[in-house]
Amino acid sequence: METTGTRPSLRSYWRDHLIVGDGAMGTQLYSLGVPIGACAQELNISQPDLVASVHHSYYDAGARLLETNTFGAHRPMLERYGLGAQLEEINRAGVRLARAAGGDDAYVAGTIGSIAGVRLPSELGIDLEAAYTEQAQALLAEAPDALLLETFLDVSELELAIGAIRALTTIPVMAQLSLIEHNVTRDGIPVHDAFLRLRAAGADVVGLNCRYGPADIAASLERAALGNEWLVSAYPNAGLLSLIDGEYTYPSEPAYFGAMAKRFRHIGVRVFGGCCGTTPAHIRAIADALRGLAPVQPGASDRTAPAPVAPVAPVAPVAPGPLRIHEKVRREFTVIVELDPPKELDASEFLRGARALQEAGADAVTLADNSLAVTRMSNLALGALMKGDGIEPLLHISCRDRNLIGQQSHLMGLHALGIDQVLAITGDPSRFGDFPGATSVFDMSSFELIRMIKQLNAGVSSTGRALKNQAKFVVGAAFNPHVPHLDKAIRRLERKVEAGADFIMTQPIYDAQMFAVLSEATRHIPVPLFVGIMPLTNARNAEFLHNEVPGIRLTDEVRARLRACTGPRAREEGLAIARELIDVAMDHFNGLYLITPLLRFEMTVSLAHYIREAARSGLKTPHPCPDILD
Repeated sequence: METTGTRPSLRSYWRDHLIVGDGAMGTQLYSLGVPIGACAQELNISQPDLVASVHHSYYDAGARLLETNTFGAHRPMLERYGLGAQLEEINRAGVRLARAAGGDDAYVAGTIGSIAGVRLPSELGIDLEAAYTEQAQALLAEAPDALLLETFLDVSELELAIGAIRALTTIPVMAQLSLIEHNVTRDGIPVHDAFLRLRAAGADVVGLNCRYGPADIAASLERAALGNEWLVSAYPNAGLLSLIDGEYTYPSEPAYFGAMAKRFRHIGVRVFGGCCGTTPAHIRAIADALRGLAPVQPGASDRTAPAPVAPVAPVAPVAPGPLRIHEKVRREFTVIVELDPPKELDASEFLRGARALQEAGADAVTLADNSLAVTRMSNLALGALMKGDGIEPLLHISCRDRNLIGQQSHLMGLHALGIDQVLAITGDPSRFGDFPGATSVFDMSSFELIRMIKQLNAGVSSTGRALKNQAKFVVGAAFNPHVPHLDKAIRRLERKVEAGADFIMTQPIYDAQMFAVLSEATRHIPVPLFVGIMPLTNARNAEFLHNEVPGIRLTDEVRARLRACTGPRAREEGLAIARELIDVAMDHFNGLYLITPLLRFEMTVSLAHYIREAARSGLKTPHPCPDILD
């Protein structure tokens, strides 16, 4: 048997033995008075005795594989706390503390957590391989018995981390995924296939940790139908997190963990531990339940048979319907008009305006989603009222106000209401609005939101779960041409199209020359553009938009024309400027996006009539576009 000093190496030991790991470090530190949000890893050097006391408690409870307190001790996390320069010191101290806390029969796993977390790795803009290499080198300097990679949502990120470690060392690597849905990772890979990939990348042990309690993780491992020759780990949470009387709690009792440990053994698990909410009492229950038991061997009769994997039912196709906004604009002039939801509880004036715009020829009325972080009536509720009145809504969806759960739930509700034309936007931060103390969520970017919407069109949730039907969303993306470097903005626009955007809506344009520039710059973009035009009401309105609203720039000429007018003449001048811009825009684009100022819908009603009359009279003819229906 391979040995290290007077004991077998970890790689040799777990071939023939069950091994109990420890539980949650964060839960214990929190119970000892460390505030939520503090950098727990920094305690390795500022309060080493506190960290050591947690390690001691788990060892005394029966844990023989101790994790270092280094889950977030990689550079991207430490830099948030201004601790990047102490990365090596924190990681090396973590290994020393864990080793000193255990006896001669204990092993130490240097722990590395996912850097991406809830973000997609592609959206981070950092060198993940370099970050994992740097932390692994610091841990390896203290010679741990293994490295443990845990709480990874994406197989691809975990493969990258394993590859970085395998370039440095041959010591055992444990690789643990956290599931978004039962039996599937965030990148849509079933557990069995994910484990195959991780083993091929160089993992010795593969397993699941976090997010779910023992029963759900056990069910996922059973569905994966793993053979007993696999080395598998399971580190479940102590049930689902809840908030009771201001305290964060987990429901699973230690006795339950002990009973579940026997079920895990029958599945073929060799390494047992706990994640969020687990305590030394949970680990003691596991150790007591497994004492004297050996791993289930291949062919053993007491192994639980894997649950059959139910086939995913075929998704019913969506029947073709009338042309939607992105299809219609390829054939004729098409008008979207924005009308802001009211700030009050009375929606009657808004609905009157929406009806007037439809009668004037608007192909869709678009509703912002609390633009500028100013609270307005729900655009979903107004969209449902409009739909019932025969008015086609196009809803903005901001990334600011809903987390991942709320965002997908919102989209599913839109689908149920038959509202299937949307604009995906990032949204303005809450601190700029009328509730500056409100939290800006931003669980995802506009790119990720577009991808989420497109997954629903495939009948699959963002977590990979089949939804038994397909949505039929047409999704737009926003574009701001008023930037110092238009080429960089175009590259960002290309990424939105690659993510799945079906059409583009621009910020309002007040420079007539911009339409030709924009037409040429976006000639290669395969989706239609709706160019924004917003009539001005007076000089004060013009100066406010120019100086205080992000993404809007007025020319000196336009501002001067408004300053020269007062009273009703100012509004007429604003409409005259808008008509001039429309004339030029229609020479380059089929899509017009009219933005109603301050709920004065009579202004955009007149402009919609103007566009329809120009098209009807033949003064303007639509531009030929490739027919996406061919």
